[in-house]
Amino acid sequence: SAQSLSITRSVVLKLWYGLPDSVGTVVGIDLGTTYSCVGVFKNGRVEIIANDQGSRITPSYVAFTSEGERLIGDAAKNQLTSNPENTVFDAKRLIGRPFLVSFELHSLFVTLIHVDIGGGTMKTFAPEEISAMVLTKMKETAEAYLGYTCCGHCPAYFNDAQRQATKDAATIAGLNVMRFINEPTAAAIAYGLDKRDGEKKILVFDLGGGTFDVSLGDTHLGGEDFDQRVMEHFIKLYKKKTGKDVRKDNRAVQKLRREVEKAKRALSAQHQARIEIESFFEGEDFSETLTRAKKTVTLDLFRSTMKPVQKVLDYSDLKKPDIDEIVLVGGSTRIPKIQQLVKEFFNGKEPCRGINPDEAVAYGAAVQAGVLSGDKDTGRLSSSHII
Repeated sequence: SAQSLSITRSVVLKLWYGLPDSVGTVVGIDLGTTYSCVGVFKNGRVEIIANDQGSRITPSYVAFTSEGERLIGDAAKNQLTSNPENTVFDAKRLIGRPFLVSFELHSLFVTLIHVDIGGGTMKTFAPEEISAMVLTKMKETAEAYLGYTCCGHCPAYFNDAQRQATKDAATIAGLNVMRFINEPTAAAIAYGLDKRDGEKKILVFDLGGGTFDVSLGDTHLGGEDFDQRVMEHFIKLYKKKTGKDVRKDNRAVQKLRREVEKAKRALSAQHQARIEIESFFEGEDFSETLTRAKKTVTLDLFRSTMKPVQKVLDYSDLKKPDIDEIVLVGGSTRIPKIQQLVKEFFNGKEPCRGINPDEAVAYGAAVQAGVLSGDKDTGRLSSSHII
């Protein structure tokens, strides 16, 4: 049996063409805070489906243009700097929470729920409505790959409020929630840990763009928190050098945010990255270097990820040597310092590798969807404990 107290966000869709009782094709969707991913289970194997931009992950962004057009995914994220007030992201952090709390302000960002949908018409969206738009985009990505229109059933795993909100989002997207699958289990299935002999204790360390889950996790800690910490560092540095506060210019802030994210990704493979922004603020350019050493401004956040890991072990009455496998999930686990901290915490034990951390949940979700459809080529997660 699987043990999990995670707040998770994996989605499995059973898609069919024709009569509802046909088995059809199975896809799995990871509905993420910053990026979403869809995989299809066909002929005993999983394929991660690329979107219309050729990318295997799609930004969980929705935007509304002045012409009244709605953009989802890459198109929405690409125009963030020119239209920040009407671009919605991080909605997943708010889903299932009381509506009044939904108007949460990040220290550098405007509220992202009340937007101009074109022609000066203002509209307020609930987070599940935004998530429904992202789900629709992922569904359309699967349809384009499969070549036919899909409708479906959607198992997912959340706490009660989030589960209901996700059901609402699925309903808006034309999907019907039937059953539930938790994200750590999906990640373990992706690595085939469910098929190994004997009982295994598996710890899933999921550090995504907006949330952090280790069974008992922090739903407001993720890669974007690291980005924001670095941004705050550069904003303070810029003010110290020029005397100007860029916080008053949301476009400048979003330009910096975009370049900091790029630099952070580059630092996973190299030791330094240059941040260059033309016409950054009041016509002046911005030029700074971000190094791995400078990322000490985020070291306390990195180290804070170890606290939930220890809490999970304490709660489960386990010691570090009791853990058989460690699975890293989420794009932020590419950060070398995160990998180092996890390895050191477990006394040098190497985590499982081989599957893109951005795709692991969608991969496992597609396999699990195959199980639900009765596909004999899939295994069952029955002999492992997901911690």
